[in-house]
Amino acid sequence: MSFLEKLYKVIILMLLSASSMADSPPPPDGSGWYQSAQAARETNDYPAAHEALKMAEQLEFSPVRISFERARLHTLAADRDLALAELEAIAATGFTRVGLIVNDPILGTLAGNERYEALVATMSRSAYPCEHDEAFAEFDFWVGDWVVHGPGGGLAGTNSITKEERGCVLLEHWENTAGGTGQSINYVDKMTGEWVQVWNAEGGSQINIRGGMTDDGMLLAGTLHTIGNDTTIPFRALWTLLPDGRVRQFFEQSTDGGETWTTWFEGFYTRKE
Repeated sequence: MSFLEKLYKVIILMLLSASSMADSPPPPDGSGWYQSAQAARETNDYPAAHEALKMAEQLEFSPVRISFERARLHTLAADRDLALAELEAIAATGFTRVGLIVNDPILGTLAGNERYEALVATMSRSAYPCEHDEAFAEFDFWVGDWVVHGPGGGLAGTNSITKEERGCVLLEHWENTAGGTGQSINYVDKMTGEWVQVWNAEGGSQINIRGGMTDDGMLLAGTLHTIGNDTTIPFRALWTLLPDGRVRQFFEQSTDGGETWTTWFEGFYTRKE
């Protein structure tokens, strides 16, 4: 479309909308027309709002924001089919910010509509892939607030494991009975398909291990580095879900390059009441 053709369309639309906006000068750009559309919507002047959106569109304002505003107008006018068509068109462009739909006070009223729910589900799978990937759920048996006892029954400490970032990571916050603390981040490395744990404690122990689910539980192996004496040794960890709902955590270290292994920590996790 040539510049003159664009200019002609803008002039025609300005004339069409002049009657509803005669009391104020026309906005200077697409953003101004978009704001005019929102203002008209808030006063329930839906025809004027649609005309202002046409102006914003001609001036090449954000197509996504224009479609969102049109969807709001159609929703308020009780034309759900047109509203959903606008939202589906937005999703078809690859737009994944589904929160802008479900948290919108107007668009959120479409909840319960079959097309709306299907749209939200499809966008959510793209927006929050970890929540919809079974690999990220393999370690869910460790999620919770726990009291931890040693193999002899003595209290070892407490631990809290939470699922964060829409299911992409598990965060661990540990405190032993002496007040010592440590924390780890656990996630699936999608480039390798392995689970990874990176641990750091206030005493300077650093664990970097990776692996995955086995018949015995989540088995990760790698290294334990101690900052205080600058040593790095082989290290492995196993988490096993027990039949009674507890979780056994068993850590081992090797000081001979992996020839032999000794227990570094063994704890039995019981969920807090």
